[in-house]
Amino acid sequence: MKGILGRKLGMTQVFNEDGVVTPVTVVEAGPCVVLQKKEVATDGYEAVQLGFDEKKEHRANKPELGHAKKAGVKPQKFIKEIRGVNLDEYELGSTIKADIFSEGDIVDVTGTSKGKGFAGAIKRHNQSRGPMSHGSRYHRRPGSLGAVGPSRVFKGQTLPGRMGGDKVTTQNLQVVRVDAEKNLLLIKGAIPGPKNGYVVIKSAVKAGN
Repeated sequence: MKGILGRKLGMTQVFNEDGVVTPVTVVEAGPCVVLQKKEVATDGYEAVQLGFDEKKEHRANKPELGHAKKAGVKPQKFIKEIRGVNLDEYELGSTIKADIFSEGDIVDVTGTSKGKGFAGAIKRHNQSRGPMSHGSRYHRRPGSLGAVGPSRVFKGQTLPGRMGGDKVTTQNLQVVRVDAEKNLLLIKGAIPGPKNGYVVIKSAVKAGN
């Protein structure tokens, strides 16, 4: 398992040697620093904690400053853990760059989806609308809420509400190109989140399935 943190920069397209166009998302992947190594003896599980995007020290609180000082690095804005890695390959305070991945690798990308605010049942849950004429007065409202007997709305009922802003993982995406000098990964297709949104890129858990 390999993993790195990054920032979504936007989408573009690239051409291969045969002239076939491929839509790609450009991700600024790293450089990341190793803030902590979680071990079974002390934490109950194994993982490596990575930090991305340096934070100004006067904007960090005392726990953040102390945590970064243990690794000998500056405070970081985006911190996540990567499980399933070989801890022997990581040193506290070391730097991880985009070149840990290579062209053709299959990855899973996790990000926070775009927030769309309050949305109705049609947009949020893909419900069908009611009749638009003949005095129906039931155009885009929610459908039936269930039987009369229970006299309550069941949990999980699809209703209007806030849409987006959720943790989303897109699986089995291919790394089309790696620019080690600029720390850029070009990943085939779309990934969750807006431009400049933080993402986690990890080796695919279902690759080959």
